[in-house]
Amino acid sequence: MPAIDLLKKEHIFVMDSLRASAQDIRPLRVVVLNLMPLKVTTETDLIRLLSNTPLQIELDFMKISGHTSKNTPIEHMREFYRDFDDLSDTCYDGLIVTGAPVEQMTFGDVKYWNELTAIFDWARTHVTSTLYICWAAQAALHHFYRVPKYGLPAKRFGIFSHTLNEPHLPIFRGFDEEFYAPHSRHTEVRHEDIISVPELRLLSESDEAGVYMVMSRGGREFYITGHSEYAPGTLDDEYRRDLNKGLPICLPCNYYRGDDPSQEPVVRWRGHANLLFTNWLNYYVYQETPYRREDIYLLGDL
Repeated sequence: MPAIDLLKKEHIFVMDSLRASAQDIRPLRVVVLNLMPLKVTTETDLIRLLSNTPLQIELDFMKISGHTSKNTPIEHMREFYRDFDDLSDTCYDGLIVTGAPVEQMTFGDVKYWNELTAIFDWARTHVTSTLYICWAAQAALHHFYRVPKYGLPAKRFGIFSHTLNEPHLPIFRGFDEEFYAPHSRHTEVRHEDIISVPELRLLSESDEAGVYMVMSRGGREFYITGHSEYAPGTLDDEYRRDLNKGLPICLPCNYYRGDDPSQEPVVRWRGHANLLFTNWLNYYVYQETPYRREDIYLLGDL
């Protein structure tokens, strides 16, 4: 993939197939449902974080059937992505579902909503642990637990400080008492709705940005409202894109040095982003996954 060539320049280690097959290690199998418009950018962001572990990972990319990406060459989609129908009989150790630029629509008006919720349901019997990111987190919380989303008066945009409600959980191993994460969204889920659902645990939130991380089913599902996977320049790209389009957009909070967009961003979230993905892979995927992927069927909806 193009992302692999980019990350090799950052000294990310990629094991060739011959060397991998010579080792008596079962790699973790992770699938990404990439709903973001800039597919290669999102691929690069996620692979960068997933690679920061000694665990071997085989990565597949899934797409919505019949949905044509407007910002990624069709040749790229044909070569590296597969429809859900082609993967639905496969069991995976991990699933990541990204955000999507449809957050201001009602869920039922999203044209691929029925297939998306079918994938959510499929994950409960075919995947050990799932990360739902940004809009996908809102969508899955609504689908499984009827948690509503709310429009914001202005885009929640920037780098925000968060605290831990349950700091001793393995997902937070190595975290500081306060940590930073990017947010870029027009809608939110709210504290009072999350804590009203007994099956949900509100793990982390922010005074400024609200709910950040929710867990259910003992770590088989995580819902993350921010974008810890973002590269340093992503918010800058989004800010200048919206400015050029004449859209209403505020300066991203706590992002540019001295709040001056002519200066470089201050990167203060990457350490915790790496910890988040490493802890998820280690404690909720690797240490929880059945020895045989087919055994996931036996777990059912625990």
